[in-house]
Amino acid sequence: VLDISTSMLAEDLEPNRMEAAKAVAADFVAGRSNDRIGLVGFAGQAFTQVPLTLDYDVVTALLGELQTGMIEDGTAVGMGLATAVKRLQASDAESKVVVLLTDGRSNRGEIGPVTAARMASALGVRVYTIGAGSRSTARVPVDDPLRGRVYATMRVDIDEETLEQVAEATGGRYFRATDTESLASIWREIDELERTE
Repeated sequence: VLDISTSMLAEDLEPNRMEAAKAVAADFVAGRSNDRIGLVGFAGQAFTQVPLTLDYDVVTALLGELQTGMIEDGTAVGMGLATAVKRLQASDAESKVVVLLTDGRSNRGEIGPVTAARMASALGVRVYTIGAGSRSTARVPVDDPLRGRVYATMRVDIDEETLEQVAEATGGRYFRATDTESLASIWREIDELERTE
């Protein structure tokens, strides 16, 4: 579940949060062999980009097509999680896992993150949450109608408390990625935690 709000264009991860998240997720997908994988994007709303599939080429291709501006802006963390949980509901897999990456604080959507986590827990879905962003400020490109592309500095505001609650409620864990290297190591750790026959 990937946040595609405009703040994901911040450049505190290389080259920006969005591209770093997509690259690391694509590497993770490439390492799969028998896992069905789906992909949900969210900003002001959530949508399924890829339903559960074993076709990793499709997952990787459609992951690459995710970008900011596809839907109205905002951060509907709960809706993103609820959409993924709904997709996993019918699965008979022994291990059902959601990896949710966001760089912000939930400010949109009819379902809040903690409510979505309760839904996940009731259906036996474990949620790993990742907060992506440095620990201070980040440079973000802004399109100014008069000056073209300019850069603004924004404060990094990740709701770590809620992301921890979501993970704990489902038996998962919360991670903080402050750079691209730590993001890659988080995905490797999740991979190791979720090995089943």
